[in-house]
Amino acid sequence: MGNSDSKLNFRKAVIQLTTKTQPVEASEDVFWDQFWTDVNLTAQDMFALVPAAEIRAVREESPSNLATLCYKAVERLVLNADSGCVCERDRQTVLSCIRLLTRILPYIFEDPDWRGFFWSTVPKVGKTVDESDDECTRPLAESLLTAISDLLFCPDFTVESHGRTSADGPSDIQSIDSCEFIWEAGVGFAQSPPLNHTHDSSRAELLKLLLTCFSEEMYQSPSDTHTPNPWVSFFCSRENRHALPLFTSLLNVVCAYDPVGYGIPYNHLMFSDQRGMLAELALQTLIVSLEQELVDHSNTSPNPSTNTDTCSADYNKNTAAEGCQVTRLTNVCRIDFHFILRGISRLLNNPLLQTYLPHSCKKIQFHQELLVLFWKLCDLNKVPPYHFIFYLFSYLTIIILILQFLSRVGLVHICVFILLLLSGERNFGVRLNKPYSVRVPMDISVFAGTHADLLIVVFHKIITSGHQRLQPLYDCLLTIIVNVSPYLKSLSMVAANKLLHLLEVFSSPWFLFCSPVNHHLVFFLLEVFNNIIQYQFDGNFNLVYGIIRKRNLFHQLANLPTDVSSIQKALQRKRRSNSTHNAVFMETNNPCNTACSEAPYKTTPVQTGTLNASLKAMPRIDKLTETSQVSEDGTTLSLQQKNQMCFPLRNIHADHIRFLRALFQVLSWKSKLPLQTIMRLLQVLVPQVEKICIDKGLTDESEILKFLQHGTLVGLLPVPHPILIRKYQANEGTALWFRTYMWGIIYLR
Repeated sequence: MGNSDSKLNFRKAVIQLTTKTQPVEASEDVFWDQFWTDVNLTAQDMFALVPAAEIRAVREESPSNLATLCYKAVERLVLNADSGCVCERDRQTVLSCIRLLTRILPYIFEDPDWRGFFWSTVPKVGKTVDESDDECTRPLAESLLTAISDLLFCPDFTVESHGRTSADGPSDIQSIDSCEFIWEAGVGFAQSPPLNHTHDSSRAELLKLLLTCFSEEMYQSPSDTHTPNPWVSFFCSRENRHALPLFTSLLNVVCAYDPVGYGIPYNHLMFSDQRGMLAELALQTLIVSLEQELVDHSNTSPNPSTNTDTCSADYNKNTAAEGCQVTRLTNVCRIDFHFILRGISRLLNNPLLQTYLPHSCKKIQFHQELLVLFWKLCDLNKVPPYHFIFYLFSYLTIIILILQFLSRVGLVHICVFILLLLSGERNFGVRLNKPYSVRVPMDISVFAGTHADLLIVVFHKIITSGHQRLQPLYDCLLTIIVNVSPYLKSLSMVAANKLLHLLEVFSSPWFLFCSPVNHHLVFFLLEVFNNIIQYQFDGNFNLVYGIIRKRNLFHQLANLPTDVSSIQKALQRKRRSNSTHNAVFMETNNPCNTACSEAPYKTTPVQTGTLNASLKAMPRIDKLTETSQVSEDGTTLSLQQKNQMCFPLRNIHADHIRFLRALFQVLSWKSKLPLQTIMRLLQVLVPQVEKICIDKGLTDESEILKFLQHGTLVGLLPVPHPILIRKYQANEGTALWFRTYMWGIIYLR
């Protein structure tokens, strides 16, 4: 009955606010207290009792009342944070203010006229107007963020009390060392506090409000997002004394979370899992906070001399908001990579678990956020001695999980970005030579080989049987293979055939002519073959045998027709096909691949009525990577990329434009095809293989493989070419893509 009265009284207060035509003064506490004092409403109740239409109506018709409501709610949060929420009534008041602000803020952010409202300067809470000066005035946003940070380490509300009693005054809460109240054991904290569902629930409410504050950039156009998010900038700055303990708490909660628990079947149906909700919100807060690091990282050249603290790379940068000092938080996660990698591996593996009893194990839903966090940890911790990627290579299980997630709709791009980043490291290619012995459920053919074979087989599956919209990723996938190819010691027959099948597909004349960039795929594959032949010939007899069998492919490439009639026929064939992607893989005759054919690749269709996400277009590979040459001592030297040749074609019929572009493109790149090494290999080995087959009457390919296994081309091949590695390079385009992807995930949650 009491809860019904609370709902009724709160609804009456909302109606009063929406119907008042005159401004209500901030001093009328009796009116404003109706919204949070003695209000016992859940977050769902708050959303139902404060309709969106009424919030917008107040915003348009009584903007001063909406502004005062926000100010008074923040003021109440600040006062209770300063007092330490010593009683249950105060804690309930704080929760009501949190839920109300979480409900209202998005409707303030969506209106451009209100964009600077929270960053306007107001008298500091607790001071009178006469007492206000430069030190006691601050933006409302800063007051709100400071209060949220204090409340996240408030004893008996969000953390366990260390013997505090109600007699301890307000000064005690301000002197709390939040490093002693980190939420979970792990990085930088050894003691695991007792699990308290009430505290977890309060933390979750605060993190929801924090994410709502951070989400203001969702309502801005891309042209407005070049400057750092002021909410995140202040929250991660030295102005927030809880920044590092809170970052550590969020990271530890995520990495320590175990959704399976003791493994009792269906336990998640019998007991509520408040820690799971907290882990999801903590993860989302983490990736948004680290987005600030990516903005700073992409716009600033590294300067080792700026490191002044062993716990944080105290690198300072003025933001567009208030010129606050941004403290880099990433080094806190360089302390215990083992704990982090073990936790991420466990959580990434959870959605892929298969059990005998259906739905007996709880499956997490935040694997997308986990992949974003993993990406950020890799990208932000590349500088020795805190080299996250260096530690990662001892956890090849994560690489297998990423390859599994590649087959999931909505996860392909982020997984490709991760693998592209990792492939720029030599140790990644070396570690891929480890035998692949852990069998996990994947829709691929069974094979025996290494992790490199697994990577190639999965990539082949994506390219040949995936969705047409994945075509922009082809060059990324092949770039990854190119980067690791100089270090691959022994490809299996299955992987070798997959690579040759891709070459057969991409080298067909009509595919080469139908786009001005399709020839890049052929160049990538030829570079893969050249790298393996020049640097890893001894163990790759399977690939050499495949090249000999498919030698006509290379001869056809060397003699690619450039006459007018051939190009016109190829383009006409392209026009007759409904789908470039389907036609190129279905019409290609592939006898060498029959031994390892697979069933059609299955993807989950998008259900009707679902939101159509509009991700930013992914940048091209030349914008994503920076080419480096590997010297003999292992160091890399950056090389400038050549601009692509383009021709101004105006006032010409569309068919003629396509033809002329195809003709010009072929003439510009055909002579540059890197076929010398492969042709020399064929020139030397084909006669030898043919002679052995004739002399010994061989019909079994195993004997030919034995011959190739013990053969050598020392002194017969051209001078080895330098190894070129295309390393991922952060830029404005990728930063915008990640930002839209990240907020799209959080919004849909």
